[in-house]
Amino acid sequence: MSWTFTDDPGVFLDAAGAWLAARPLASANADRATAPAVAGHWPGHRVDEERRLYRLDGLVPPCPAPPGRARSARPGDRALLVRWHRGFAADLGRPDTGAEAAADRRLSGAGLTLWEDGGAPASMAVVSPRVAGAVRVVAVYTPPEHRGRGYAAAVTAQVARTALDGGAEHVLLFADPANPTSNGVYRRIGFRAVADRLVVGAEPDHG
Repeated sequence: MSWTFTDDPGVFLDAAGAWLAARPLASANADRATAPAVAGHWPGHRVDEERRLYRLDGLVPPCPAPPGRARSARPGDRALLVRWHRGFAADLGRPDTGAEAAADRRLSGAGLTLWEDGGAPASMAVVSPRVAGAVRVVAVYTPPEHRGRGYAAAVTAQVARTALDGGAEHVLLFADPANPTSNGVYRRIGFRAVADRLVVGAEPDHG
């Protein structure tokens, strides 16, 4: 895509809104100054989430590490992964309609890692493919019965290490700034806040 910039920001936003409306996008991520204007020019959308962007600034593996080890997800994990994707969506207040497709898509790639303790999965982390030297941790989830034991920190540190060893120059992630637990986990293993962003999402359908 390309934009023709003008001296009138309203003209640009009208064009951006028309471009977004013509595409099957559920949401867009923008800086604080831009997001409300984008929402105002994108029919059926509003600012509905805040996200804090983190960048890894020197990996600090958790110490002491929790018991267990990391491993790649396998086809036999599918049912568990569908449940966990639904749990992840529920924690974010989102519908779980895409849980099965997300689990299948991630099982077919190499971006889904589990932390296993005593032979049983206890946490997961998902990373995106590397683009322009950067990898993003797109989901970290620990079911409630396994929380508070360090599994999320361990699996996130593992996927970050794997990304760096694979040639990534940057490891990024977004977190909910209102969640002190997850933000604390990421800071302890070496992530540093870069910017706060807003997500423009579709208005809920009450029909």
